[in-house]
Amino acid sequence: MMVTMDERTKVDCLANARALAPVIAAAAPRIEAAGELPSDLVAALHEARLYRMLVPRSLGGEEISPVEYVQVIEEIAKADASTAWCLGQTSVCSTIAKAMKPQTAETIFLKNSRGVLAWGPSNNGKAVADKGGYRISGVWPFASGSRQATWLAAHCLVYEPDGQQRRDGEGRPLQKTLVAPREAAAINSDAWHVIGLKGTGSDTYSFTDVFVPEDCAIGYHALSPAERREHGPLYSFTIYQLFGASFAAVALGIARATLDAFCTLAQNKTPTGQTVMLRDNPVIQSQVGVAQAQLAAARAFFVVALEEIWQAAQSGTASIDQRVRLRMASIHLSQQARQVAEMAYLAAGATAVFESNAFERRIRDMHAVSQQAQAQFAIFEAVGRHFLGLPPNSRMI
Repeated sequence: MMVTMDERTKVDCLANARALAPVIAAAAPRIEAAGELPSDLVAALHEARLYRMLVPRSLGGEEISPVEYVQVIEEIAKADASTAWCLGQTSVCSTIAKAMKPQTAETIFLKNSRGVLAWGPSNNGKAVADKGGYRISGVWPFASGSRQATWLAAHCLVYEPDGQQRRDGEGRPLQKTLVAPREAAAINSDAWHVIGLKGTGSDTYSFTDVFVPEDCAIGYHALSPAERREHGPLYSFTIYQLFGASFAAVALGIARATLDAFCTLAQNKTPTGQTVMLRDNPVIQSQVGVAQAQLAAARAFFVVALEEIWQAAQSGTASIDQRVRLRMASIHLSQQARQVAEMAYLAAGATAVFESNAFERRIRDMHAVSQQAQAQFAIFEAVGRHFLGLPPNSRMI
């Protein structure tokens, strides 16, 4: 009897992540030194089905809940932030399969058990209409996970062959996302020289007059729930919501690992010029107590907000209040996690500056995470507007 995709046993991605965490942690120095995930680790991540977490079941994916997904990212980030970041980026990118033409989605994800989609943002992507498709040109930086990708996406404004910008029925500039094999792009792998998340290999790629068939084009409005082809509750979440939750989970994992490392250090370190170990210092005791409460409270709020909106997605449509709570919980967690990591780093003293210890790389990774748009304090403005009875920025929520 043939087993259908929906009948096959689901993989426990969280258990797999926990089992793989020691392997990832052991590989962290190699990841940092090489500026990318090593091939043996990538193979292990594929074997554990962690690149398939948010891929639709109909395409051979696991289609796990966002609640389980962020817990996986948290676990991986405890071991290595760059690995978690790459998994998070490509996992969220894979959800765009919900709006792809079936044949294209099957080519990327079903026919290739290691198919991975990645992309970077662009403000100059251009797609010129051509017979049967488009010719795309532009530059896309910050493409985390692109070194493991088999396909790359290009977000473009659409132009007519005569150079006129194409507009939709409401007069707005028409946008499309086009997907092309990675080998069709020119990759600049010497652009990622950064303070943290060094191992993500977030290259810059470009397309120059590359033809992409119409079947590989996704309309901007095709990402709306009314037009999506995958109707599971996971695919009612916007990419912005999933990225926000994903990045917060990375920050959470870094903070937890940093705080745990400090608590271990405090059991044995007596700072120069002092007579008691760190653990016996009342100031340190208070700082650890506050940090533990900060992280536990922020995590609990984040998980509850995500569980609430996930339940709503399974039974209908999430309310604006639930969307705001998720955004609020995600940004709050990101901010609190950074504070906790900074506290642990500073309290560790000179020990923290050495590459051989657990602090130096993690504090750099944390500050790289907190620099991206989803962790900026300005997001609280959109949250505040909602509670003051004003319309929030819909993209932020």
